[in-house]
Amino acid sequence: METTSPLSVHQTPYKKGFVASLMEAASFRSSSFKEDTYIVSNLKPSEAKALRDLKSKLTDPKSMWGVPLLGNDERADVILLKFLRARDFKVPDALSMLQKCLTWRADFGADAIVEEDLGFKELEGVVAYMHSYDREGHPVCYNAYGVFKDKEMYERIFGDEEKLKKFLRWRVQVLERGINVLHFKPGGVNSIIQVTDLKDMPKRELRVASNQILSLFQDNYPEMVARKVFINVPWYFSMLYSMFSPFLTQRTKSKFVISREGNVAETLYKFIKPENVPVQYGGLSRPGDLDNGPPKPASEFTVKGGEKVNLEIDGIEAGATITWDLVVGGWDLDYSAEFVPSASGSYTIAIEKQRRIGAAEEPIHNSFTTKEGGKMVLSIDNTGSRRKKVAAYRYFVRKPSVCEAI
Repeated sequence: METTSPLSVHQTPYKKGFVASLMEAASFRSSSFKEDTYIVSNLKPSEAKALRDLKSKLTDPKSMWGVPLLGNDERADVILLKFLRARDFKVPDALSMLQKCLTWRADFGADAIVEEDLGFKELEGVVAYMHSYDREGHPVCYNAYGVFKDKEMYERIFGDEEKLKKFLRWRVQVLERGINVLHFKPGGVNSIIQVTDLKDMPKRELRVASNQILSLFQDNYPEMVARKVFINVPWYFSMLYSMFSPFLTQRTKSKFVISREGNVAETLYKFIKPENVPVQYGGLSRPGDLDNGPPKPASEFTVKGGEKVNLEIDGIEAGATITWDLVVGGWDLDYSAEFVPSASGSYTIAIEKQRRIGAAEEPIHNSFTTKEGGKMVLSIDNTGSRRKKVAAYRYFVRKPSVCEAI
């Protein structure tokens, strides 16, 4: 039994200050960029001509990401259009970029890199990793370089030129894994989402590595990123941005979304469903969850400043077991859970006493087996804050078996 329950809300109004409103507006900036469909019939006449001209100049039967570039394969059109768009449909420039990319892929061994064991087990799932999809089906790649503030870790990975080359090879491997699940079809999913966590990132130490990664990706992976989301952006980000901005095209920069510290979940929920956002970023997805198939969808809601929200899950039978997950982006509020029996005269059971949940805490995950019918009430108390927060929850109810009922 799974039902959607109404929210019981108690709100204390407050007046938002001008500075707070200004900060809120500045914390999230979504570009107007919309991914191209790569449907040839939708191209402008000049763009269609550029595609034909580029195809006419290809002589070698090369392939890229398993797609033959010569012939009538529509997947080839998708790839060629990426190079054309990266060079504003200037055919000579796009051809030069394509040829250099093919040469680099052959020299680098990019086609076989996914199967290599590069020995970076400690970085997998931490520094750069593919994790689930966004709301439109794009694979999502997360990047977080805060671990390199540890000098020993930094020296172990970037201590000399050979180590840096090996890291760059591993970083290409992560990207290639994401590209391998793309459709390369007109109207399909043909790019990924990049989420970069800037928290604790040692900006000076990683300058060389950052520049090389950005240059390598932009030269050899044109139009592979549908959107670039920066989270936990510190105050000095403007300096960091000015460092790598010269390496980026205007089209690439149009895909950027900037989110300051404290707004991570609010930003990511705009693009990714909560059940697909990792727990460390205010979502409900834990490591290994996807091994059991697609996650159960979560219900999203907001908790306004000065508001208390009660999530009521009604109609729970005696002997049933209810399991729930609950998360509020940026927590820093009070939470409690209780079971309210239906029978008059029965006492309410405090399953989780009210406690303060810190900003960095992971989602609530708990279960309770009832002895009598009733409802579950999950309380989120944000009356001590003026800040609106995004939240999500889901639950599973396992009914008692015949034997349990007897």
